[in-house]
Amino acid sequence: MRKLIAFDEETWQGLRQLERDRMATLQELADEAFADLLKKHGVPLDLRDALHKSASAKTAQAAKRRGKRPVAVAKRRAAKAKTTKRTQRTRTHAVRAQA
Repeated sequence: MRKLIAFDEETWQGLRQLERDRMATLQELADEAFADLLKKHGVPLDLRDALHKSASAKTAQAAKRRGKRPVAVAKRRAAKAKTTKRTQRTRTHAVRAQA
């Protein structure tokens, strides 16, 4: 599909310079920019992204219904608790060594 896009002169010169610097075509730069824009707004790029997003949403909903946290959150909190316990043990050893 082809569409016509208008650029002001400064933007056009900047794009031309970026093409030369990165040795990329205008089409490659546009593809990258639009992919980043869609990702920023949570729009899937292809079927694979759509399926991944759908599966993630279903997993989060199921965990919420069961009253459990999603696995990633649980792992993060467990790691934080482990770090806190290590810090407390280190402080205890330091106090005993000073005594």
